[in-house]
Amino acid sequence: MTVSFQNIPPNWRVPLFYAEVDGSMAGLPFNKLPALIVGTMTTLNTNTKFNGAGTPDIPVPIGRQQDADHLYGQGSELANMFKAFFRNNLSQEVWGLGVVESLNSVQASGTITITTPPSQAGTYHLMVGGTDIPINILAGTMTVNQIASAIAAAINALPGLPCTAVAAAAIVTITAKWGGVNGNEITMQDNYYGPLGGQIMPVGMVVTYSGPTLTGGVGVPDFTNAITNLGDNQYEYVALPYTDSDTLLMWEGEFGFSDGGRWGWQRMLYGLLYSAMRGTYSDLVLWGETRNSAVTTVMGFESSAPSPSYEWSAAYCAKAAVALTIDPARPLQTLHMEGIVPAKKHDRFILGESNSLAMNGIATNRTFDNSDVPQISRETLTYQVNLYGQPDDAFELVTTMATLSALIRNFRYVITTKYPRHKLADDGTRFAPGQAIVTPSIIKAEIVAQYSIDEFNGLVENIAAFKANLIVERDGNDPNRVNVLYPPDLINQLRMFAVLAQFRLQYDRGLDFGTLQ
Repeated sequence: MTVSFQNIPPNWRVPLFYAEVDGSMAGLPFNKLPALIVGTMTTLNTNTKFNGAGTPDIPVPIGRQQDADHLYGQGSELANMFKAFFRNNLSQEVWGLGVVESLNSVQASGTITITTPPSQAGTYHLMVGGTDIPINILAGTMTVNQIASAIAAAINALPGLPCTAVAAAAIVTITAKWGGVNGNEITMQDNYYGPLGGQIMPVGMVVTYSGPTLTGGVGVPDFTNAITNLGDNQYEYVALPYTDSDTLLMWEGEFGFSDGGRWGWQRMLYGLLYSAMRGTYSDLVLWGETRNSAVTTVMGFESSAPSPSYEWSAAYCAKAAVALTIDPARPLQTLHMEGIVPAKKHDRFILGESNSLAMNGIATNRTFDNSDVPQISRETLTYQVNLYGQPDDAFELVTTMATLSALIRNFRYVITTKYPRHKLADDGTRFAPGQAIVTPSIIKAEIVAQYSIDEFNGLVENIAAFKANLIVERDGNDPNRVNVLYPPDLINQLRMFAVLAQFRLQYDRGLDFGTLQ
């Protein structure tokens, strides 16, 4: 018998017609590429009204904002990350991974002091954590104490805010709903949109703040159990709101290239970490010099921006997820991060600063005056040097890693689908057609054919060079093993369009332009 059946045995004698179905030549590779949002849930602090009902450290699929609020607590870090994610991506399968605040963590807090009541009625536009809260203030009838009570009531009337408020005398004390350093990301300011946006402080009213953000938040969650509980489930896009060294090293170990890492040869799960960091230009450059990972991208943004870093990281992850799922090789530049409130125009990084940030492993954004919605500018990874400490751009960009993972998955699909139980023979072996036998030359032809498909789909280029450098051979010590040197030429992106505008005041009239046509 020459045809290699999977199930019909050669010794079957009962008549007549039997058919087994084989889909190995029919299917096309398909990957769900789910996203994962990681953040602190409210379970242990004093804000029992906003506690989440979910189980910490266990990934759960989340389909809508109500689910995130219920499981992780309204206004929690993680619930607000989902709000930012859903503003930018409603098509992705997304999971939540809630963690509890660390032991003895401290909630961030800040104060708003009403120094003088207004002489005319007006609307006080308070912005907390990027959310605008309009509060109508009456003149002559509201004391500073009553104004403070009105502000606290307005804050507490919005359960989706990341904080609660208490008024005592003329002071409003705002407290984060969870303990930890990211409570320090909650900003306080007023009249962000200014007179052109219809936001003016009521005449005569004087308000002072303890600072531009809440302060005093202490503690970073322990992610040990959370990472363990990920198992070998695939999470392609991970929004991670913490950028301290311990957290990044732990997550980069899980997603790294070592034997046990998700980019390692044993697991082949892949995926990238998306985060964000608030800071001055100098702080971000200095921090970028300390990092070097091919699986982490951190979006830098101005210290005065109203939206907290955990929402920036979720929005960045969401936008990357929807775009890279469609095409892993297209650049992310110009994609808007909806719902994120950027720094005011005069505080934004200039182009030279953004260029230096990108050169130091920081992903950058840009906001144009006519939109006031930040766009992804360059999706830089923190990788900057090789194993010898020499400058290296091999893993500089998110698209490089996304394209690589897509190619390897396509390659793996073809081999595991078409040749799952084949025999292996040398080239030139004579065997009957239909036999489940494969040779190095057959495998090489299959690889080239798949590369041609990948080239047609815009993932790679230069198939001639690929064929010339591709090596497929049987292992010299293990006759059951095939070794492959796979040298794809990844497609590149149009990231710069350089023009030399070499103008003239007048061309030489002596030239005969007709002869140049």
